[in-house]
Amino acid sequence: QVQLVESGGGSVQAGGSLRLSCAVSGDTSSGYYMAWFRQAPGKEREGVAARHPRTSYTRYADSVKGRFSISRDDAKNTLYLQMSSLKPEDTAMYYCAGSTNWGPDSFRQSAYNYWGQGTQVTVSS
Repeated sequence: QVQLVESGGGSVQAGGSLRLSCAVSGDTSSGYYMAWFRQAPGKEREGVAARHPRTSYTRYADSVKGRFSISRDDAKNTLYLQMSSLKPEDTAMYYCAGSTNWGPDSFRQSAYNYWGQGTQVTVSS
């Protein structure tokens, strides 16, 4: 079992930055495929960024490329999402998720076994 706890959300003005953290506890020895998803009011949850557990492979949604960066600190068992140049359309609940194997699509939500409770990000114009 793995537990995921997000933190770092908040309210920020457009153009600002935030760093989200996801603390991973429990059985962390397996090297989980990790990702960030988000869900805005009235919209479906979507993949934002994903990172392979053993390589440098990352994937980003087109809407956040060049502005967001996913990273992990294995010593701290923590996943991060650095968000810069934030826009009002980035407003959403952000979720951390872990998978034992993505399969062919790192943003396929059904592949993720573990989810955090979410942290709210609000960007005002």
